[in-house]
Amino acid sequence: MTSAPPIERALSHRPVPWGRRTLAIAATALALALATAGALAAPAAAAPSSAGHGHSTSAPDLGPNVKLITPDMPQADIQALVDGIAAQQVDDEMGRGRYALLFAPGTYGSAEHPLVFQVGYYTEVAGLGANPGDVVINGHVDVYNRCLAADNCIALNNFWRSLSNLTINVAGAEGCRASGEFWAVSQAAPMRRVDITGGNLTLMDYCTAGPQYASGGFIADSRTGFVVNGSQQQFLVRDSTIGGWSNAVWNQVFSGVDGAPAQSFPDPPYTTLPRTSVSRERPFLYQDDAGSYRVLVPAPRRDSSGTTWATGPTAGRSLPISSFFVARPSDSVTKINAALARGKNLLLTPGVYSIDRTIQVRRPGTVVLGLGLATLTAERGAVPLAVADVPGVDLAGFMVDAGPVPSPALMRIGTRHAAGTPARHRPGWSDPAYPTGVQDVFFRVGGPHVGKADVALEVNSDHVVLDDIWAWRADHGQGVGWTLNTADHGVIVNGDDVTATGLFVEHFQKDNVIWNGERGRTVFFQNELPYDAPNQAAWQHDGVLGYAAYKVADSVKDHELWGGGSYVYTNVDPSLHASHGFEVPVTPRVRLHDLLTVQLGAGTIDHVVNDVGATGEVGVPSTVVSYP
Repeated sequence: MTSAPPIERALSHRPVPWGRRTLAIAATALALALATAGALAAPAAAAPSSAGHGHSTSAPDLGPNVKLITPDMPQADIQALVDGIAAQQVDDEMGRGRYALLFAPGTYGSAEHPLVFQVGYYTEVAGLGANPGDVVINGHVDVYNRCLAADNCIALNNFWRSLSNLTINVAGAEGCRASGEFWAVSQAAPMRRVDITGGNLTLMDYCTAGPQYASGGFIADSRTGFVVNGSQQQFLVRDSTIGGWSNAVWNQVFSGVDGAPAQSFPDPPYTTLPRTSVSRERPFLYQDDAGSYRVLVPAPRRDSSGTTWATGPTAGRSLPISSFFVARPSDSVTKINAALARGKNLLLTPGVYSIDRTIQVRRPGTVVLGLGLATLTAERGAVPLAVADVPGVDLAGFMVDAGPVPSPALMRIGTRHAAGTPARHRPGWSDPAYPTGVQDVFFRVGGPHVGKADVALEVNSDHVVLDDIWAWRADHGQGVGWTLNTADHGVIVNGDDVTATGLFVEHFQKDNVIWNGERGRTVFFQNELPYDAPNQAAWQHDGVLGYAAYKVADSVKDHELWGGGSYVYTNVDPSLHASHGFEVPVTPRVRLHDLLTVQLGAGTIDHVVNDVGATGEVGVPSTVVSYP
């Protein structure tokens, strides 16, 4: 190829200084290039099936914690490798190990000799095919309950891992575990682009000693057989195909899912949307037919259902690995920013990065992709990552941790505009045809160490898709306490036309989510209020007890949410009250569907939304089907 196609030329514009209104020029060029290239509708021509091709000798150096597994490796060696990483990571909840297990196209294991292994903390398991069928594992890739004590085996803390872009033909294992693929996880453990055949998908580990609880997960762009939901208290499945669903606990949401249960909230508590209004799938690394490494950036979809790949290649743009700066944890922010300023995308290899100044994304269409749950840790109160007022950026597959010096935010997308400023006065900030995407990005304040931040994620740009976000003020680990891991808010949305598909926000000290923008849409929201407020005087404001899990600003005229839950467990002072789980203005176009609050035995949420919805009994959801 002698020259870059129009879309890649458009996305290689020089970075634009922060706040300049001439960004409209870049946005127009982006839109024209997208239209010319047909990148939003056509399958990626550069991403044919790569089944049967081996590892390229020109593979990039992705560092020691990326383990490339190829079909020609002896299975005993593969088994020893994956078992060794699992043994190291399965209990290392707050550790610094980060790993990506990348399977080159081919078949692994057999019915006679299945490949069976577990996925521990901070481990990404992914296929390197262009399609999920290009990598086939005959066996299991499992997550089991973690036994914190002999009588306390749960999945409630099974966070920070992922599985993507491969086929699992369920085989092997013995007895209770033989019937299905076990994926007993909670937050921040996505399953994407996975095809499960030959057995069930089980979201509860019913084979380990109890109590076997699990609490919240995310599946997208996948195809499964029958799903055993079991003890999962809440779960989101988006744009997938399933062969059935076993039961519901509190809050099960399906958006654009073929085979989903019918809408029936609150009995059983299924919230089912036939289509997803706007979605962006996560970019992924793959090998083409020549064995060269590329990154596919799936095209945005509107009114979507089912997978992107079952009937043909996933539509999108394919980027050569040479267009990425491949970062190591030892690289300085100065070096990373220099690469971004030269027009590079950014690939974060596994590890923990010390971020003492802001990583600045200034170019339209930039991709920042993490491997192995790469983690950016704020130092000296820095904002670890910020996006300028440009459209079409994609941020995916990494974590952001607060540091001991308070950060004003852990991530900012766009710069703040004056409240009520119409979009026509913000030219170039966004493109409705090519929204910025944030997929599988997880924020922590406390846990591995003391952390402090005003807000985890601040979204100022319009037309942003938040797809599987977990913002967590730690309730356990190191540096945890009301005056230690301080953080007011998890997510603040100031931009218009922002969509969240899978929003998990927990334990922040004031309103956990504040939504100031117009025409916001959320499909699935999960929250726990803070455990550790010392007394009511410390947790109230303006005559209101506590703070809301989800607050839509009084000025907002148009907002909609489907499937929202908030839970309370104030174990430091069980007498605490929160007046409202959800707070919204009473206006016709602000609409909430299928809401619930749950009292977990300490603390009380007095009303579900505003002054509607009574306090429920301990462990029994209080529900509101529609508001107003």
